[in-house]
Amino acid sequence: MAETVAPRVQNPPPGSTRRERTGWYFYDWAMSAFSTTVITVFLGPFLTTVTELAAGCELGADTCAGHVYPLGIKVAAGSYFPYLVSLSVFLTVFVLPVVGAIADRSAHKKPLLAVAAFTGAGATTAMLFVTGERYLLGGALFVVANVAFGAGVVVYNSFLPQLGGPDDRDGISSRGWALGYLGGGLLLALNLVAVQSLDNGQPARTLDLARWSIVSAGVWWAVFTLVPLRWLREQPTTTAALAGGNPLTDGFRQLGRTVRQMKAYPLTLFFLLAFLVYNDGIQTVIALASQYGTKELRLEQSTLIVTILLVQFLAFGGALLLGALAQRIGAWKTVLLSLALWTGVIIAAFRLPAEAPLQFMLLGAAIGLVLGGSQALSRSLFSQLIPAGKEGEYYGFYEISDKGTSWLGPLAFGLVFQLTASYRVGLVSLLIFFVVGFALLAAVPMRRAIIAAGNTPPRVL
Repeated sequence: MAETVAPRVQNPPPGSTRRERTGWYFYDWAMSAFSTTVITVFLGPFLTTVTELAAGCELGADTCAGHVYPLGIKVAAGSYFPYLVSLSVFLTVFVLPVVGAIADRSAHKKPLLAVAAFTGAGATTAMLFVTGERYLLGGALFVVANVAFGAGVVVYNSFLPQLGGPDDRDGISSRGWALGYLGGGLLLALNLVAVQSLDNGQPARTLDLARWSIVSAGVWWAVFTLVPLRWLREQPTTTAALAGGNPLTDGFRQLGRTVRQMKAYPLTLFFLLAFLVYNDGIQTVIALASQYGTKELRLEQSTLIVTILLVQFLAFGGALLLGALAQRIGAWKTVLLSLALWTGVIIAAFRLPAEAPLQFMLLGAAIGLVLGGSQALSRSLFSQLIPAGKEGEYYGFYEISDKGTSWLGPLAFGLVFQLTASYRVGLVSLLIFFVVGFALLAAVPMRRAIIAAGNTPPRVL
């Protein structure tokens, strides 16, 4: 049986230099601007407002019962953005595994990273043209940017195993997440200064500032991607070394083989199932927090930005803190602890009163402490479960679990709003993702799963 296979004696990964690891960290710095400034703060309220204008609602109105009709489908204006999130992440199901397979078959991963990053950054920068009632243009650009974002993460993650051995990856992954939160927080701080300085209280000015803040994230993403493209080294895997022919067509064929072979690693698949469930809850909180704060809790945009900024900088410390804790008690136990804390966060968010900025900020502080660590350690845990030479493909499936199947939470959120007109009620559905995800992850025999994949387990799990 797969569970009794002895661990393969691994050759240590080629020595990675500090410059190479720093280059890898900097892609997290670059892309986190999209996660923070675009997804978490500005795009939800911005695109919802543009959609409300298209639905015939007045700019600055507290509520809007109007509808839009993309492709002839009746959609409540307040549900448009959650539905877009669901659509974009659903589409990545068909893109990310192929990107991973191509990355494994190619001896040159950096050009793939460049294509994904610059496509996403370009679509984000093009939000400059989403003016008036152009909600369809905004939706299309967001879908392209979000799919490209996921593709870039697949290639980026596939570099992790070459940067360190089993006992080093928790720390490397945590430092990458931490630097990402620091970079995202820095750009958000700059946007906060701009919003506070230039916003005159007029809804039209607020909308313009949100648009330019989104554009700034696209520029940031593109510029700082140049650092990893220069500093990372190409270290082809065994799969790439044996590959011949066209990486694109070979990648599709290899993907089919990998899908058939994955059943030989049931414990790896079981971990992916657990991650799919609990990460769906995390991604929904990230994607819809700003919409919940502005539309349900009736908080000012400046309050929301300050809170997200607080989350960013605390997540920098939280990722390092949980990374250090993982060195003592193991990454698996640390992630389980973080999921218990996430459950408490959702309950507290449901009970938050409207127009209570201080309590919202305190909740944001709690999120910051668990957010980075739960994600960074999940990534490094999964790196232990990947058969050698399959990093890109398996991280493609991982990213599906991270982004590509995280449409269930936003879909449930959007449906609940359409039925009840209350974002608050939608939070109830998120509890099940964390509770069930905790139970599934607790049932994974991590040490046996790592050995079954042919790898050597770290000292503590």
